[in-house]
Amino acid sequence: MSRLIRSLLLLLPTLTMVPALAQLGGQSSFRILDIPSSARISALGGSPIAVYDNDLNVGLFNPALLNASMGRQVALSYLPYMDGVDIGYASYSHHADSIRTTFAATVQYVDYGTAPRTDESGLEFGTFSANEFVIQLGAGHPIDSVFSIGANVKFIGSQMDSYNSTAWAVDVGGVFFKRKYNLVVSALLRHMGFQASSFTDTKEKLPFQAQLAATYKFRHAPFRLGLSLDNLQRWDLTYEDPNQPAQIDPATGQVVEDKVTFLDKAKLHVVPHVEILLSENFMLRLAYNVRRREELRFDAKPGLTGLSFGAGLKVSKLHVSYAFAKFHVAGASNTITLALRFADLRREG
Repeated sequence: MSRLIRSLLLLLPTLTMVPALAQLGGQSSFRILDIPSSARISALGGSPIAVYDNDLNVGLFNPALLNASMGRQVALSYLPYMDGVDIGYASYSHHADSIRTTFAATVQYVDYGTAPRTDESGLEFGTFSANEFVIQLGAGHPIDSVFSIGANVKFIGSQMDSYNSTAWAVDVGGVFFKRKYNLVVSALLRHMGFQASSFTDTKEKLPFQAQLAATYKFRHAPFRLGLSLDNLQRWDLTYEDPNQPAQIDPATGQVVEDKVTFLDKAKLHVVPHVEILLSENFMLRLAYNVRRREELRFDAKPGLTGLSFGAGLKVSKLHVSYAFAKFHVAGASNTITLALRFADLRREG
């Protein structure tokens, strides 16, 4: 067990190798990079997870999870997002035995639809469209029986009417997988890069993130418990609303300070999740995104904000996943992802 603990600790320093390059709350560009467009990822809280299996969709978000069992697999995902926005991706993976490396190529898009074109006085004259895309190449390689590393290279483009912007980014990940303990721990640095061209003369930052995740599967029970830690590059994610009226102590007349505790800051990084493995062909998924609930809930009617759930089903050789994620009382997302391994078709034939 001491060797296991030492091995886990080796992953932690990767989270501190790069400084906090970006800020939250709309202060970075290309937010397409943060939209959880995979049904499995969305159902498990919208954060990259630590699951080492044959699902290509998890390997697209953490390239260190790419492995030989994902070879010759195609994945398609579609997400009808908020207010007519359409999101999706297509991906294919290939394993090269000679160099023990699994490669994946992905194209992701966001179609924002059309909007009225107006002049400075608000007079409308036609419409314009906007969209974004990501072209991604990734590779994952096992160092030994328990450690794997991986990297993604991304070219990102954004178009709004006649204006265009582009960027380059890299993801770097590491995974510890100990089959004896059914334990997976992953570390990930996402969206390290720069804006190559911008809509204006001002260059913007990319939404850099440092993330840590772990899952544990019970040996004699059909549960895989997981915990993801998001945005570790910035500890304090709390927000002070300048429009919030000050609270006055009626006894002293003093302004009551709203103190932010260590736990208040810590919980905004936490995304707990669980997969219920009912059989080899069917599983249920559930997660709770604390920060999403804290930031987007409507106090008078919080409802299911922050909660997400879904299911995975294998029909013949086709893997189908569905996810529902509640963002706000007025909005939710439904994601469908399909995956097919050509190696399975060959064995059947």
